[in-house]
Amino acid sequence: MRSNSLDIKNISIHDPFWSKHVDLVRNAIIPYQWEAMNDRIPDAESSHCLENFKIAAGRAEGEFYGAVFQDTDVAKWLEAVGFSLACYPDEALEKTADEVIDLIADAQCEDGYINTYFTIKEPEKRWTDLCEGHELYTAGHLMEAAVAYYEGTGKRKLLDCLCKFADLICDTFGTEEGKIHGYPGHEEVEIGLIKLARVTGNQKYLDQAKYFIDARGVGENYFMKEMSRPDYKLIFPEFADYTPAYSQSDKPVREQTTAEGHAVRAVYLYCAMADLAEAYQEEGLLNACKTLWNNIVQKRMYITGGIGASGYLERFTVDYDLPNDSNYSESCASIGLALFGLRMAQITGESQYIDVAERALYNTVLAGIALDGKSFFYVNPLEVWPPACMEGTSKKHVKPIRQKWFGVACCPPNIARTLASLGQYIYAENSKKKELYVNLFVSNETELDWNENKISVKLQTEFPWVNTYSLEIKNVPEGGMDLLLRVPDYAQDYQVTADGNMYEENKELEKGYRRVHVEKDTRIEVNFAAPAKFVYANPQVRADSGKAAIVRGPLVYCLEEIDNSQNLPAVFVDTDTALEEEKSDLFGGIVTVKARGKKIVESSVSNSLYSGQKPQLEDVELTAIPYPYWNNRGEGEMLVWMKELRP
Repeated sequence: MRSNSLDIKNISIHDPFWSKHVDLVRNAIIPYQWEAMNDRIPDAESSHCLENFKIAAGRAEGEFYGAVFQDTDVAKWLEAVGFSLACYPDEALEKTADEVIDLIADAQCEDGYINTYFTIKEPEKRWTDLCEGHELYTAGHLMEAAVAYYEGTGKRKLLDCLCKFADLICDTFGTEEGKIHGYPGHEEVEIGLIKLARVTGNQKYLDQAKYFIDARGVGENYFMKEMSRPDYKLIFPEFADYTPAYSQSDKPVREQTTAEGHAVRAVYLYCAMADLAEAYQEEGLLNACKTLWNNIVQKRMYITGGIGASGYLERFTVDYDLPNDSNYSESCASIGLALFGLRMAQITGESQYIDVAERALYNTVLAGIALDGKSFFYVNPLEVWPPACMEGTSKKHVKPIRQKWFGVACCPPNIARTLASLGQYIYAENSKKKELYVNLFVSNETELDWNENKISVKLQTEFPWVNTYSLEIKNVPEGGMDLLLRVPDYAQDYQVTADGNMYEENKELEKGYRRVHVEKDTRIEVNFAAPAKFVYANPQVRADSGKAAIVRGPLVYCLEEIDNSQNLPAVFVDTDTALEEEKSDLFGGIVTVKARGKKIVESSVSNSLYSGQKPQLEDVELTAIPYPYWNNRGEGEMLVWMKELRP
């Protein structure tokens, strides 16, 4: 039986590590992104997304501007607002959001259709370009926003608008004669439909999501048929050499064994597959999810939880192809991976999925936003040499500094909604079994409502800087309850005490969790070691051969030029010398890691491009900081994988 996330309304986060990021959402990110969507950020790329809705609603005149999926900037902003209002009511923000919802409702067509690109620019071409048009993708994000806003505020206006749109989609797509037998080019509507089904109880939305999954990649490829039409016009020039694997439509989803194509599309698809596998109790679909997950995390994922190795088409390539200075690793892809992992953990009860979700959240997702909440990375490399990040080159997508905004700005609002809904990752519950899973170690207070039992849970920690946490459980129900404490893959010497006494029962882990049964109000304390250490990649990862990286708990560490001078690839780290951890006041308080090594003395070689002169090495002390905090002190080089010093 699947466990479920707790209602984020009932979770109050007050954590030394996460609060500064979570609080940014309502204090900085949501207001900043509101300004960006209104085109009021100086020297930033224009958004025009709200103006598009005004034009579609007849409130303004003008032409559509932006990408075909520009509406999703508004949708993800509204979703973040919904999550934020659930935890932190704000009358002014709610009033602003209500006005945006009124605007969307005014832009909705009589039959329920919502899409400013096709409404303004090409109304006669609705549903004629599923491959590139992103109509269903945009609909999915609007559905997710509607559900989040309804659950956060209790207001139905946007939800009713999206149910009407979903009804139109159900009437338009399917196996029946007269319907379109297609599916989305960019997966996402499936997730939105599943959420609508959960909130409304309307089974047809779930069945429609299943249709899209079942039809994908079956028989003649729908997108290739679209493209074969004489009147077909490319929206994206790079699709001129389009292949179905790019959109995971080259074969039926249950037959797919490797993660292919566009990374964000892939993980959004896998999220829906996981939800539907559980909803319809289909083992074949769940097994496909497990196979695809294993391919990603064992052969196609960066140590930071980044996925999508190729800057061209933002896609997966082949097993072990993980370049560090030209990779894409889009922030949205890591968010999708974390969401996929969350679903798989809840369905299977296995902690391995949270291990990966945690890695993605702590590293790539957090790296995507500056500590002031006002600049963003879309791409997350593991090695940066700023002068080489040139337009018109193979590294044009790599930015050495965070950007104020993007013309295609899917990542900033996606990060906002992720941070605003962080509570969904902390716990999972199965009230019928009286089980509470503790997945992330984040200080919070929450309340469980189990069959009229109001159970109080308080978690306190300074993780990831200190590897301990306490858990206070009050109002334990009659017959007791079970806590399933995640034992992360990096934990050593894991110990549990209950009310000061060593807990000796159930020492054998259950799918990566330690079960602790409590019969009365109890204080649990968990201690484990997770010292900084060197890690090495599989030798098949050519880019990392002969190199080492530093990790500490879930955090990956990196070198920055500001601490270690320029030309970081000239460093050779001594992996035989113990790493040293130091507390630092940087970024509000972190743990830095010191390493020893050697570095090429540039003056010891000639100025020739090549010579027979062997360079000399000098001793250096290296300072590594957590990867998510790089580039918060100005532009400079960055390096995760260091060459290993050899005798």
